[in-house]
Amino acid sequence: MITIASLVILLPFLAAAVGLLGSRFPRRPRSVTPPEAGDSTAPKPGISKPGTSETGDSEVASGFDASTTTVSKPGTSTPTTSEVNPAPDTDANRRAAWIAVVPTAISAALAIWLAYATWAAGGGGSGIESPAPAGAGAQGAIDGVTATFAVIETGSVPISVGLLVDGLAASIAVLVGVVALAVQVYSVGYMRGDRRYPSYSSFISLFTSAMLLVVYAADLLVLYVGWEIMGLCSYLLVGHWWEDRANSRAAIKAFLVTRIGDVGFLFGIFVLGTAAGSFRIADVIAKVPEMSSGTLIAATMLLLAGVAGKSAQVPLHVWLPDAMAGPTPISALIHAATMVAAGIFVVARLYPAFLGAQPTLDILAVLAAVGMLGAALAALAQDDLKRVLAYSTISQLAYMAGALAAGSRSAAVFHLITHGAFKALLFLCAGAVIHAVGSNLMSTMGGLRKDLPVTFAATTIGFAALVGLPPASGFFSKDEVLVAIERSLSSGASSGTLTGAAALLLYGCALTTVAVTGAYATRAWLRTFFGQRAPQPHTLPELQPAPGTPHTAHAVVPTAAHTAVHEAPATMRVPILVLAVPALLLGLVRVGDVHWGTAALGLAVALLGAGAVYAAWRSDSMRDPARLLGPFRAPCERAFYVDSLYARLFVRPTLLFASLVARTDSRVVDGAVRGSGQATLSLARLVRLMQNGNAQLYITGLLAGVLLIAAWAVIFR
Repeated sequence: MITIASLVILLPFLAAAVGLLGSRFPRRPRSVTPPEAGDSTAPKPGISKPGTSETGDSEVASGFDASTTTVSKPGTSTPTTSEVNPAPDTDANRRAAWIAVVPTAISAALAIWLAYATWAAGGGGSGIESPAPAGAGAQGAIDGVTATFAVIETGSVPISVGLLVDGLAASIAVLVGVVALAVQVYSVGYMRGDRRYPSYSSFISLFTSAMLLVVYAADLLVLYVGWEIMGLCSYLLVGHWWEDRANSRAAIKAFLVTRIGDVGFLFGIFVLGTAAGSFRIADVIAKVPEMSSGTLIAATMLLLAGVAGKSAQVPLHVWLPDAMAGPTPISALIHAATMVAAGIFVVARLYPAFLGAQPTLDILAVLAAVGMLGAALAALAQDDLKRVLAYSTISQLAYMAGALAAGSRSAAVFHLITHGAFKALLFLCAGAVIHAVGSNLMSTMGGLRKDLPVTFAATTIGFAALVGLPPASGFFSKDEVLVAIERSLSSGASSGTLTGAAALLLYGCALTTVAVTGAYATRAWLRTFFGQRAPQPHTLPELQPAPGTPHTAHAVVPTAAHTAVHEAPATMRVPILVLAVPALLLGLVRVGDVHWGTAALGLAVALLGAGAVYAAWRSDSMRDPARLLGPFRAPCERAFYVDSLYARLFVRPTLLFASLVARTDSRVVDGAVRGSGQATLSLARLVRLMQNGNAQLYITGLLAGVLLIAAWAVIFR
């Protein structure tokens, strides 16, 4: 099993290395395609090419017709096309596609085989086992196959380079492999013509390999290596179209916010490893009963900082909506199978340590409650389809965090897997819609169900799973989450997990979020596929809002091409159809565990929210149902001004301090260096007066010296 797990990790890594180093060899001369005179399709300075999105998400232009690309002159931020741009290397892109897809497919197949072997051997109990009572101490116990390849001596606690295969790892690895394969195949069509596709596909492979390393790691520091590589890959992929400053800013924001959490995460690993005398996950979990409550609370609090950063939970959630600036397939990968899933996975992996730290679980419950409801309300007010899904991800991950806080790892992991299936499906469907319409904004959509029948059917399945409608997978996993929270509320402090106040807050927010989820999913579904398509506005790019603000304008020049809506190519449709199957049917594996009373309550609440939005839309289909929020619409649209608050509290003081340091460095440090140089030059000028090569001056000086000596001898003898 360990050999197979090694191959599952190494194949995408090798694909990344070969793709980066070898996809462009042998090189062919690049053709140059200057815009022809009178070519109306050539991009104009300051105006986006038709088909680009207003978020800097240049998916349609850069992804589907990138023979010309706007570039910036040095020192300016305004794109121009005065330079001649190279045409994409189609041969390199074709090689890069094969290099990326084939190893990922083999890796996914091996992960599926490994999961089957693990479950057949009786190791499935560590993965998505049937729900256990809240606070069950056995949850999270390691019951799998472990192998150590090498031991690195550090002088204190050694580092064991090894892998661990159990039911939890096998289940999540299947999710990662399948979604990564779907994204790679989808990207072949989506990124067609992109001249940086080879690096793009290689970074996806590296991203996949890093997440698989996190999943299979047997040592906390080995896990941390994969954890940090994912942060690097997210930065590179979110900023794929870095020519647009908004994209590069979003990538930097994602990198910095997650790094803040990672500092605490690393110290949490050190605390656990030092207390256990080993960084091996099995050893750490075995030593948890012997650790003091203070040690466990400190370690889990620090780990929770990293989890909040990677899984985009309050208060470090602000990077995820802006990360929509990247290509849509990357959004699917980040939201469904990597990055944000990693935080929930780590809590599930180290769950016994969290169960031993009740204050940490209380804080996790409060953060989950605030995050799930706040993000759902923000999703209800967004006009950008991808940002709706981004806030939806924050809300759904908070459901998983709530289940973990309530004492049910199985419910959290099950919802993580089903959410990965239907959220990847929804993002890929959103990409197909954006490809067809040329905009992210739902205000420019409408009436697409007849033009995009496959995308419409798949999106309907995805939204049904998101809302929790039977028989979609989300119905079963969300039921288990609600049941876990109900149990923590009914058992109270006696359960050993949550205090009564935290459990009550979590349960109230969870039910309310069910209704809001039904509302925002129905709103997005109706505005995208029903009604009439609204006329498309024309706004110059310089009027676009900064990252973190709601999108209310679109930088597209209406053309006849916008009226020709059609389905995406086969390379995009096939992954959508494949992901629709688990999104619809995966939950049936747990049909025997449904608690019908709770399920009926959740379904009724979800239909209540959906019905309210449908009634508002039915009364006037040309108006946004978000008007139901009334005066709260603006705060929800701006995500309760958290970005603005952080800008005032952290960003501006940091920039002010940085400018102060820069001035100090320039005027004090550099000034001292420059001053010493000037002093040396001034002294040199004085010395040079005496060393100018004039013999008469030298003789005069000599005689003057002799006279002075003689005078001194006469006077003072």
